[in-house]
Amino acid sequence: MTVFEQLTWQQVGPDKQSPLSSLQATMVLLRLLMILLALVVSDLHSLPWFINVSEREGPGTILQSFSFNCSSHLPTLELVNVQPPTTFFNPPSLTRWQGIYVGKVTLSSSARLDALAVNHYELQLRYTCGDIVMEGPLFVDVQRDSGHIQCIGRFASSGGETIQVPETVKPGARLYTLLLPGLEVQGTQMNIISAQDPPYFPGPFSINEQGWLRAPSQGLKGQAQKIFQLQISVSLGQGQSCQRMLVVKILPAPSSQVSFLQKAQNVTIPEDKIPGSKVVQVQARGFNLRYEIFSPMPSPLYSIGSVDGVVQTTMPLELAHTRGAAITRLQVKAFERFQPWASAELDLTVNVLSVNHWPPLCIPALLVTQIPETTPVGTVLNTITCTDPDSVGATLNYQLWFHSSPGLASLCLRDRVLEVNATLDCDIPGTCFQHSASILVLDGGQPQMTRDIHLLGTLDYEQQRLYRLTILLIDHGQDWDPTYHRSGSCTITIEVEDVNDHPPECEPPFQELTIYTTLGHSVEVTKVSCWIPQEPQRLAFSYSIIGGDSKNQFRLQEAILMHNDSMLGPPWQEQPCTYELLIRAADAGPSIPHLSTTVTIIVHLVPWRASTVAMSTQRTTVPSVMTPLLVTYTETFWQPEPWFVVVLTATGALLLLALGWLVSRLLQRLTQVLQAPSKPAQALRLNSIQGNEGSIE
Repeated sequence: MTVFEQLTWQQVGPDKQSPLSSLQATMVLLRLLMILLALVVSDLHSLPWFINVSEREGPGTILQSFSFNCSSHLPTLELVNVQPPTTFFNPPSLTRWQGIYVGKVTLSSSARLDALAVNHYELQLRYTCGDIVMEGPLFVDVQRDSGHIQCIGRFASSGGETIQVPETVKPGARLYTLLLPGLEVQGTQMNIISAQDPPYFPGPFSINEQGWLRAPSQGLKGQAQKIFQLQISVSLGQGQSCQRMLVVKILPAPSSQVSFLQKAQNVTIPEDKIPGSKVVQVQARGFNLRYEIFSPMPSPLYSIGSVDGVVQTTMPLELAHTRGAAITRLQVKAFERFQPWASAELDLTVNVLSVNHWPPLCIPALLVTQIPETTPVGTVLNTITCTDPDSVGATLNYQLWFHSSPGLASLCLRDRVLEVNATLDCDIPGTCFQHSASILVLDGGQPQMTRDIHLLGTLDYEQQRLYRLTILLIDHGQDWDPTYHRSGSCTITIEVEDVNDHPPECEPPFQELTIYTTLGHSVEVTKVSCWIPQEPQRLAFSYSIIGGDSKNQFRLQEAILMHNDSMLGPPWQEQPCTYELLIRAADAGPSIPHLSTTVTIIVHLVPWRASTVAMSTQRTTVPSVMTPLLVTYTETFWQPEPWFVVVLTATGALLLLALGWLVSRLLQRLTQVLQAPSKPAQALRLNSIQGNEGSIE
């Protein structure tokens, strides 16, 4: 029996049980709360704050199990937040086993861990037991799995990869980069193991430790239309290797011309540009051009639009925190979309200038001191110490501003040292009571900054959007009446701009659907529903397919995923196939940065034509997984109102009675007509008989 149960039984038990006093009840209740709090805190502190997981682990892997005690309520364990945002982690499960609740955190079906992409995740867990709510972080470190070599990209396919190279390429130029991230720092060896005979090859191709395939030193001039097959081996030692074929196809010299307006270009930008800001737009002459940055590869600070040639920043450029951001030299290539060998190059240099963010900070900010009138000239009153947060050790400019006429100045500033400048004579009225001055400190940044108003805490647009500061100014610069001070005030209004700080959440984050397709028709697959619980006022989102649509059979109409099978001729997919689509949902508001989340949708496509052919030829039963074809037949009928039926019935009965009476009258009249000529006939026959009798007599 728990303490709570004992307390309740003593309060409502039989009369013979001695009741508890209010003091005893209070003590027992406090003891109960202490026990519950101790249980919850002990369980929460048992969380494994750091977890190491190999990038080889896949969906369904149990990362960690927890145990909790909660005897009086039904507890809950929630996954509140994941940073960086991802759908790799399932919501925690919580089951009861022998009176103890066991929680588990597992990897979701969309989990694809990659230590080179993201090697650290922070999961915020919330545990609830009745009124007790506790939160704690769970850190997941993704470990690089160097136990095996895995070929990636198109190079990993069984047929290898084919590249096209113009015959005008420079001797020894880099033709291809074998992308095996992370292996270059582990002593990876790459070699061409296939034979390169001089009669067939213009000279040996070469590949270095970084995976760069270079052209022969003799060049490729005159080798147009030839195809060279290179067998490349990647080895990490200890019998671990990867071998694939790389086919080099030599193309003739391009007929069209691609050129930049200028061969080199210099751009200067400030360091306070946010990620995604435009740096410059490069333009080249040519038809159907595409742009790319080919050096450095990859480019960590800048990216370029493949169609418009707009160079943008990809990360903050703060010179104090980003090494090598002051000067970046980029090599940009412009090439024709369908003839990539027709290209031109541009040398782009981006210079980043330091931006002055903070004013100097001085200690002390206010100096008040008393000295006797006999203080000798040159006495040091104080040494001003100021620093520039933007640049440690920067040279600062100190200026002394007097609040009285220069002739009465009794202070001087030599560098940072404040000294007595003249003899202090208190016998002269009004000259010895108080001396005041201001020291203006300027930094060397652009623009120059002096003392300011500083932000001392964090801002939250959802909590408070407007601040009104009242500044009180007091005049201490008069010495004729130390008890009287003139003052004034001013109001400064600060408006906080809205910046999104929560990624959207989508429900459900994972879907698996079966769709039946018809050739040449569009089919609605599903609708993605996303929102931001912390900011319900945000309703604008952008959706894009970022993975899984290898054949471009899917498209998005805002939040609706559509399948469009527009192929009019063979080959047409006649067998069921499966696509694992990754849809990125990002807030589309005016604020930057735009935060996003990823939704996984597995679509099983079943061609409808294949099912109907099977039915007509083999006369087999339609499988239960198929949706039956519904034929709608519309039958028109008339259903009158009840009053109309009653009126129609009465009218019909009256008509029938009238018709019967009319028929009976017609029959009677006909009978009379038929009986009228019979009487003269009988009289005629009687007269003839009597006449015959007379003649006989």
